Order: sequence, then C-alpha cells, then structure tokens
Amino acid sequence: MSEQEVPNATTEDVASLSEEAQSALGAGEAPSAAPSEAEALAAERDRLAQEKAELQDRLLRLAAEFDNFRKRSERERLEAIEYAAAGALASLLPVLDDLERALKTPTTDADYARGVELIHQRFSDSLRKLGVEPLEAQGKPFDPALHHAIERVEDPAVEQDTVVAELQRGYTYKGRLLREALVRVAVKSGS
Repeated sequence: MSEQEVPNATTEDVASLSEEAQSALGAGEAPSAAPSEAEALAAERDRLAQEKAELQDRLLRLAAEFDNFRKRSERERLEAIEYAAAGALASLLPVLDDLERALKTPTTDADYARGVELIHQRFSDSLRKLGVEPLEAQGKPFDPALHHAIERVEDPAVEQDTVVAELQRGYTYKGRLLREALVRVAVKSGS
C-alpha cells in the first residue's frame, strides 16, 4: 500500500508496512513476483474500468429506451382519449344519411319538410362541433385513401379517374378518416 491509498496513515504506519513488505520478500517470495502482481492488479483495474464503462453505456441506453417508451405510451394514451368517440360518431352517420335522404324526398307538407331540414341542420352542426367534417368528393380526383369506388362509368366530358357522383358522403373526425365516400368514377371510353 502507498501513502495515497491510506489517507490517514502516519509515517510509522508506512514504515511498518514497508518493513512487512521487505520481510515478505525475504521470507521466500521472489523479487519478480511483485511486478507480476502489480501487472495483474493493473489488468484487473483495466477490466473493471471497461466493465464499468459498458455498464454505464447500457444504463444510458436503457434510460433512453425507457424515456422513449414513456413518451410513446403517453402519446398513445392521449390519442386514445382524443379519438375514443370515433366509433360512437361513426355509428351516428347513418342517421345523418337518413336525414339527407328524407330531405330529398318530395312532400306536400311544407311544415314537415321544414322540420326535417331543421333537425338535419342541428344534427350536422352538433357533429361539426365534435370534430366531424364532411368530405367533398364530387368533381375531385379519385383518391383511394378517401373514396371507395362503387362504379366506373364512361364519361368523355370529364378527366379520367374523376369522381362524377357521390353515392354516400364520407367524413373525417379531427383530421382522420371516419368513413370513406362511396363514389362513381369516370373513365375514358375504351379504358
């Protein structure tokens, strides 16, 4: 041991230690044993330092992975809360479709027609406040992510793959597709 390794050692302690070391050498240990022991200790120290560095690296990686997991879980939880109503709102869309069909049906009773129109308007406004927006499909280019083509019709008056009729309106909920629009798509003759 050196004086640096024993901070509270006195001069007498150091002297007695070096006397013990000399007596140990004189008691049969070869002088070459001390350097090999020092080399072994140095090798052990280097191995432990490398192991410590590897463990610190693993710890940092695990901490980063855990932080990423925590952030991803929080984001997924917030999305689940935000979009939890999507299923319930999608189940209300057929009611809105029925109201729109009722508005297109001719009737002689003006008060009845006005009542259905007011109910439709109020229901549409309520859905908009919740984040449901209709998709505009008529006259737009066909987009398979937003539209579901029910029929392809020849129409030389419009561009290829243009929506010529909307059979059922599509909707988005807070920017996400809630329901695809059912559409009729134009094709050129001979295609």
